[in-house]
Amino acid sequence: MKSTLHHAVSAPLALGLLALLAAVPFIAQATGLDFYVGFATRLLIFSLAATSLNLILGFGGMVSLGHAAYFGFGAYLVGILMQQGVSSAWIAWPVVMVASGVLALVIGVVSLRTKGVHFIMITLAFAQMMFYVMTSLKTYGGDDGMSLSGRSTLGASALDLASEPVFYWVVLAVTAIASYLLYRLINSRFGRVIQAIRENEVRMQALGYPVFRYKLACLAIAGALAGLAGALIANQNMMVTPALLHWSQSGTLMVMVILGGMGYLSGGVLGAVVMLGLEEILSAYTTYWQFALGIILLCAVIAFPKGLAGMLERIFSGKGRT
Repeated sequence: MKSTLHHAVSAPLALGLLALLAAVPFIAQATGLDFYVGFATRLLIFSLAATSLNLILGFGGMVSLGHAAYFGFGAYLVGILMQQGVSSAWIAWPVVMVASGVLALVIGVVSLRTKGVHFIMITLAFAQMMFYVMTSLKTYGGDDGMSLSGRSTLGASALDLASEPVFYWVVLAVTAIASYLLYRLINSRFGRVIQAIRENEVRMQALGYPVFRYKLACLAIAGALAGLAGALIANQNMMVTPALLHWSQSGTLMVMVILGGMGYLSGGVLGAVVMLGLEEILSAYTTYWQFALGIILLCAVIAFPKGLAGMLERIFSGKGRT
């Protein structure tokens, strides 16, 4: 019997899905629905952000309400770098990841000394502090946020990110690479230790594992990926506002993870796609779409306690965790 700490992915299914996603701009152009290329890009970005939260929430067992701190920080940093003349994605995006990872380390050093509700409140406090700091900084737009002069550049005319299809493909490539690396990480020794800590932290400490350092590294990796997602959303919107740092943004990402399935590789993706898809559909029919969305999400969580990925696992039992 396979270990519950092992998370298998069907390679043919993954490659087939990747090929289908790569064809989205062509399908949209052929059907006259070019608007949905931008929407699909947004789905991918939030899939990456939710997946980064799933790393610490679903696999690490750390319930954080401060994930928006890294998401918003990455968005602001790429905008600030652009103001300073650094528009190259090859420079700005890695800098954002490193800086967001360092920010997560700093927050983690303090917050990981607590547990349970105290950990939740400290991560929330850090995110809200950053929210109020950016709201008060008029240099970067204050409440109104700041506009980006354009999108990041990749240095090749064929890779002009101002083109929606090209930007979509770049975001798809980034998300696919990040997802693959997370798959390898989760199934590595590090990933299995993190999951074992989630199951029984006291036992892992007794066995001699440096639990604090493992959890801190997990937070740093998740923070770096969330920062990258923030840089991407800033590029898509060409606008950054303090709302990206607000606790409600953390709550939205958490709902995505819970809806999709905590501790499943596909949990963040499924949750982001379903939640944003429902938002798009419901908002076209009623101005009270938030109320309808809340009822649907509540019913989904009650009906599928392990999330949509857990439901799919039951349907396709024997195929491994997704």
